Amino acid sequence: MAAADTPSATLRHHDLCSRGIRLARKMRSDVTDLLDIYVERQGLDASISVAAVDGVPAAAAECWAEQTGTQRLLDNLAAYRAFRTLLAQMLEEQREQLGDADAELGPALAAVLLQVSAFAYHLEELLELESRGAPAEEGSEPPALPRLSLFEQKLRGLGVLRELAQWAVRSVRDLRQLAKHGPGSGTALGLPESQ
Repeated sequence: MAAADTPSATLRHHDLCSRGIRLARKMRSDVTDLLDIYVERQGLDASISVAAVDGVPAAAAECWAEQTGTQRLLDNLAAYRAFRTLLAQMLEEQREQLGDADAELGPALAAVLLQVSAFAYHLEELLELESRGAPAEEGSEPPALPRLSLFEQKLRGLGVLRELAQWAVRSVRDLRQLAKHGPGSGTALGLPESQ
């Protein structure tokens, strides 16, 4: 019997999936609240359309039903690592623009950044349990994003937060599927269930 198939590994897998679902739901709720604060503080219209943003992974997957559990975890991990970098840059830009004058937006951004970092670590734990170590992060320093105007920074930030909210929903769905199929699921996991 493979290590991923032992009863204790199965229980740990289920526990990690359940905790991950709770973390993703909490993150989704906090990102939704942060979006409201962000739109208000940045003076944006909540209905503004934002094109795809460079460096922001899209939550939509063309072949979602055909993905294995490991593929889903790897996609999620890559996305949350990217969001960690993007949110850190947003926080830095926000501090440059407003300093410590904004007592609501800065702490809310920092809290979501912390949640994203914790969720990425959680995904790494799940990958370890799947007998597939998490891939190393590429390069110690993230690539510098192009210098944007203040308005472009605001729009990029809005796009990042909207896509992060979508990823939180996708993560809940992915983790539900993983919990159903157990550790080491190397086969496609099927169609997503409704949220």
